[in-house]
Amino acid sequence: MSFQETPVPSDEEEAFYVHCRAAYLAIFRSSLTNISSKQQLCRALQQAGRNPTHATLNKYWTPRTSKLNFDEFFEILKSEKKTEETELMRAFKKMDVNSDGYISHSELEKALTTRGEKMTTEEVNAIFSMADINKDGKLDYAEFCRLLVSTVEQCQMAALERLEANAKLKRQNFGSQSYSPPKSSMSSAAATLPQPPETPRAESDTTLKKDSRSSSRPSSARSRRSSLSNSITMTSSTNKASKIPEPSGLQDWHHSYMKGCFLLEDDGSISSLQYQLHLPQTTTVYLTIQPLSLSHGLDLPSSWMTVDTALFVTSAGETKEDSTLVCFTETKEKEKYVWKGELDAGTYYLLPFTSGCRLKKRSKKSLSIKPIELVYRTDTGELDLTRELREVLSDIFEVIDLDGNGLLSLEEYNFFELRTSGEKCDKDSWAVCKENFDMRKNQLTRQGFMELNLMEATEKDGDPADLWVTLEAMGYNRMLELVEACPFQLDVHCEGTQPAIQPLTLDSGPKLLIQALQKSITAKTGAKALRGQDNVFIYTNRGEHRISSLIANKANQKVTVHVNNEQSRNCCSSRGMSVFAVEVPARTKLVCQHILPINERQEWTYNCVESMLPGT
Repeated sequence: MSFQETPVPSDEEEAFYVHCRAAYLAIFRSSLTNISSKQQLCRALQQAGRNPTHATLNKYWTPRTSKLNFDEFFEILKSEKKTEETELMRAFKKMDVNSDGYISHSELEKALTTRGEKMTTEEVNAIFSMADINKDGKLDYAEFCRLLVSTVEQCQMAALERLEANAKLKRQNFGSQSYSPPKSSMSSAAATLPQPPETPRAESDTTLKKDSRSSSRPSSARSRRSSLSNSITMTSSTNKASKIPEPSGLQDWHHSYMKGCFLLEDDGSISSLQYQLHLPQTTTVYLTIQPLSLSHGLDLPSSWMTVDTALFVTSAGETKEDSTLVCFTETKEKEKYVWKGELDAGTYYLLPFTSGCRLKKRSKKSLSIKPIELVYRTDTGELDLTRELREVLSDIFEVIDLDGNGLLSLEEYNFFELRTSGEKCDKDSWAVCKENFDMRKNQLTRQGFMELNLMEATEKDGDPADLWVTLEAMGYNRMLELVEACPFQLDVHCEGTQPAIQPLTLDSGPKLLIQALQKSITAKTGAKALRGQDNVFIYTNRGEHRISSLIANKANQKVTVHVNNEQSRNCCSSRGMSVFAVEVPARTKLVCQHILPINERQEWTYNCVESMLPGT
């Protein structure tokens, strides 16, 4: 992959981006702030001149949505048209049964309580009270429309003036250029990170572009005095510098393996199961993790095979504080990430990790494309699953069959159920499944899994809505492409004892992983203080295949650190953008970003300038 110049946005694009920011900053103090409720999303859309319906709000704020960031708001505005005066006039004219330019209270009430998204009488009364400007019991809707549109425009102009007047807000611009629209699809909530993430984040498809220009760069003397520059060049030969050879006679070692899957959440974070490893005695261990191919022998490899993976091994303490990092995979052998060493007898947690550089939220363009059919009626009129759906369900079965024995235990099936429906299947329900679907040894077969999904489609008379909920929860889009997940396999080989691996969901799993990740960075590199700052430190760890940075704020108040990657070459950041800001709470460590090469066969240069935003 070669670098290309970042295209300069047109005047129209630039103006649109400015208006988006102005609308956002009219509701929130900073672009760092996330939209945290459906009501806030509604207010921000209205500020931007939209008139969102309940259906529109529910489209973007689903039951699984916890927050949206500015870049996601920007993408929503691109999809939702601005409410025009002519559109409002057409709507009111339909209510004007006398065609006299006025709407009575009764006409308005009838229209709003019986059509479309029905309102209550109290809501209609409130609207009429505000809209009846002359208080004559009639609504001059032409005047009302002009007043409404004019008020929206005045609000937007006021927001623009505030934006221009506030230099600090300009410095908190998070696009790659000054007031220019992001070149990616929706980037995830971690792009602005107003709070420390609870789980490692994955970002949008934007990579670091060459010669991007940005007014985000703090230009004050204070900012320059408080900056720190890091430059690291990694050659393609660096990627081959050290290897851990596969132990001779590995086929004779004791071996256990488990499958799993990295899954993107609505907020851009990445989740996966954790695992418990038990070693009866001290032994030499050869540990690997790699993406799991589901290509079925096709010429093209699975699209997620380039996703970077890692496995952190921690001691299995009773609490998060008791757990300590033991080791982690870092050396790479093709798609495998490897660690070899001696582990004492005992119990450990295995915490899978991916940086988010290559597993990112995708655009929702496929929503506008006609989705693939999931069910159809046979010649006899009976419902059946399409061939395309059966292939996908077979792949899902392959992924959730964690131990690879070709059967789903109740435990394995419940990991799937919790992901797709949020509920568990109890033993009584499992007994009912045994009576109705193909099972062996009290475990669901692949055929039984197909039968179960067919029954759900039949119960809905062929309505595929629930099937789509399942598929999207597992990372598939409407074209049945696996785009927001990465199946993986971890293998544990032990020379002197039989390892036992058990999948589990730890409530403290995400925090344990963050703790282990932070330790892996700080243990291998020294801290550098931001120039002129005694309490803010940057750790930059050059791993064999990934560069990671961490910000440590030892002050008693939060700080905002501006990060500029514009001079980096052949790099992609987990942040999904080349210029951004990170807010670090008081006395907190926060992983800033991970960097991987776009093209591993070419030299790549990480060049980053971190600086304090003025006023923090």
